[in-house]
Amino acid sequence: MRHNKKFNHLSRKKAHRDAMLANMTSSLILHKRIFTTLAKAKALRIYAEPIINRAKTDDTASRRVVFSYLQNKEAVTELFQNISQKIADRPGGYTRILKLGNRLGDAAKTCFIELVDYNEAMLAEKKTEAKKTTRRSRRKAAPKAQEAPAQEQPAAAEEAAE
Repeated sequence: MRHNKKFNHLSRKKAHRDAMLANMTSSLILHKRIFTTLAKAKALRIYAEPIINRAKTDDTASRRVVFSYLQNKEAVTELFQNISQKIADRPGGYTRILKLGNRLGDAAKTCFIELVDYNEAMLAEKKTEAKKTTRRSRRKAAPKAQEAPAQEQPAAAEEAAE
């Protein structure tokens, strides 16, 4: 029976599951985005986010704990040097899952899982995004816009008089 066992076992024994999630987390840290199935991505998010959160406190104890999970020096170095600065002010939610569709061979649901602060396309959209529109009437804003040029004209006339 599997009462109160809420995480996905991914049809693997514990050692195999832990090794797979550690390798996927290292790949996610090094490549910033990986392509996988939806079930593995959801399991990876639960595994990786606490590890990424440890990088906020850069001390020897945190590095040792993260290395005990990942067993990859390059990934630990990348996490503590580069990624920790980008996530310093983020309170959580370091990964994003983007669903792609079904795989041709076995119809498995596939997706990308990526680090949120490293998607250049979405960051560029956020910067170029215009002011948020409202559903309120524009009537009140129009008279203010008409009054502003009227106030500028006397100021220009005073400068010309001098």
